[in-house]
Amino acid sequence: MTDKELLFLLTIHRASKIGDITAKKLIKHCGSAEEVFKEKRNNLLKIDGIGAHILSMLNNKNNLIDAEKELQFIRDHNYDVVSYEEEEYPRNLKHCIDGPILIFSRGNINLRKQHQKIISVVGTRQITSYGIAACEKFIEEITPFDPIILSGFAYGVDICAHNAAIKNELQTIGCLAHGLNQVYPKSHAKYVDSIMQNGGFITDFWSDEGPERNNFLKRNRIIAGMADVTVVVESASKGGSLVTADIAISYNREVFTFPGRSTDKYSEGCNNLLKSQQAHMLTSAADLVYILGWDFNEDSNASVQKQLFVELDSNEQTIYDYLQKKEKQLLDVIALDCMMPVHKLAAILLSMEMKGVVRPLPGKLFEVI
Repeated sequence: MTDKELLFLLTIHRASKIGDITAKKLIKHCGSAEEVFKEKRNNLLKIDGIGAHILSMLNNKNNLIDAEKELQFIRDHNYDVVSYEEEEYPRNLKHCIDGPILIFSRGNINLRKQHQKIISVVGTRQITSYGIAACEKFIEEITPFDPIILSGFAYGVDICAHNAAIKNELQTIGCLAHGLNQVYPKSHAKYVDSIMQNGGFITDFWSDEGPERNNFLKRNRIIAGMADVTVVVESASKGGSLVTADIAISYNREVFTFPGRSTDKYSEGCNNLLKSQQAHMLTSAADLVYILGWDFNEDSNASVQKQLFVELDSNEQTIYDYLQKKEKQLLDVIALDCMMPVHKLAAILLSMEMKGVVRPLPGKLFEVI
């Protein structure tokens, strides 16, 4: 994208009362961001939803002045910028009507990997020991699929997810509710370098925009929209993570959550998602893998190192012996013959895949390696 193209996109982006949906509508009608400012007023007024008030906001001369300053700031700090029309724009966000027209980023983010899986991990800022254990265990278990772990860099679940991703050598991205030049909360400055090395930060806010309350709600659409699936670790009956879950559902994305005791405040929101059947129950990564139909064979990079000496527990040994006799068998049949619930069997099979002793085949078949 040339500086000239970016300048006009920034000018539209800056205009008050013009959101991403309206901006895309204007650009589509005119052919480019630059042409929006060359189009005759009467023609613009013919666009559905475009009125005189919006055009007056669009033509405010201060927008161009601000855009020129922001463009210079972006170039001075070597930030990356991608527009919604470019190939580098996050593939999942392309399908979201209100996806941002511009995304600013910094770090070592790589979204170009084929079959790249992205998981948004969200939840309360008041994470409990149960939430920490669940979050860390899930990310460790899902590591063989090499997903990007996306979260909001906030207290609690967010920073737990980022750190767990780094510990397991996964790429992680912090989606910010303010400009890239700021760190919020300030106490998280100590995590910036490690996240930059293992991923980076993205936002659709300018350098002069701070962490206002409404910004957090707005950025949640990116967290939900970029991901293939959203995982809610812990949440009270109300909270930003539930907003993110709602947005993900509106985008027809799957949502998973950990169940909790009925008396636990920070499991109430998760339990409500389960009761209303808006989310799938998550007790281990195997639940997500099974329900979404993820397969190690889909991506050559999601390989499992076969161990020379593998220790199997009693359940794993039972399944291993069974599959040696059957050569290969359907998941549901294994569950029936070995007298195990499907959800429990799925978790065991995933563990055995990680140990390199079984592998999945098309059609939910499994065989011994």
